[in-house]
Amino acid sequence: MNKKKLILFFLLLVLIGVVAYFIINNITISKNENESYLNYTPQEEISDEQSRETSISLYFFNPETNQLKSEGKLVNTNDLLQNPYKFIVQKLIEGPSDNSLINVFPENTRLIEASLQNNCVTLNFSDDLLNFKDEAQKFNIINSILNSLAQLNEVNSIKILINNEPHQGIDQEYSIMN
Repeated sequence: MNKKKLILFFLLLVLIGVVAYFIINNITISKNENESYLNYTPQEEISDEQSRETSISLYFFNPETNQLKSEGKLVNTNDLLQNPYKFIVQKLIEGPSDNSLINVFPENTRLIEASLQNNCVTLNFSDDLLNFKDEAQKFNIINSILNSLAQLNEVNSIKILINNEPHQGIDQEYSIMN
């Protein structure tokens, strides 16, 4: 009987040793994996200027597809924070960087002011905005603005003024389609 107890005790001791071995090895492997993350050094440090940049999407006319196409632009977040609505529309008026895209705004168009009230951005333009050649260009101007401002969660619609006054033909509130 003592011999059976001794064998059982020995087997139990071996089993505990095997379990302890696996536990120790797994803890060591996990520790090594975590240490590799702690010791990771990026190949290039991000500069202060790069950390202040964000990407915005601006919509310009693509004559190949006869539709608006987005163009991404990196901008300084400090420039965007003060009045993002005015900043984005001014970037639209400046035009695309990509030569295959076309600016939809008539020449000399100026944005006088942009403000948000009740999730509607009111855009006050110079009367040069009215120099669009046809209804298609007017449609593209409105949709370029809508699509570009849609990336701002607080914007649900836009209203366009010419020299602080509503103008017939563009005097309605245009909603952003989600």
